[in-house]
Amino acid sequence: MSSPRTTSAAIVAIGTEMLGPLRQDTNSLWLSARLEEIGIRVVRKSIVGDDPDALHDELDRAAAAAPLVLTTGGLGPTADDLTVAVVARWLGAP
Repeated sequence: MSSPRTTSAAIVAIGTEMLGPLRQDTNSLWLSARLEEIGIRVVRKSIVGDDPDALHDELDRAAAAAPLVLTTGGLGPTADDLTVAVVARWLGAP
């Protein structure tokens, strides 16, 4: 039995720097185009700063909107980047 094809996705861009006027979220634009090429409709895009609670909440909202959640950014070597820990907690993984 094959699994149903994912037809929609949500994209979460992570990083406080993305909330200011000096950066554009070009990753989400690129991802949206690639997803559309393969028939996956983007139903939600969001930008969230480097705040663990805000990221956790946004992952909940994204997952409620679509079966596929993609994240960009948030993997820098800075002390404020807690993305890996937050996503692991959200997934219930160590």
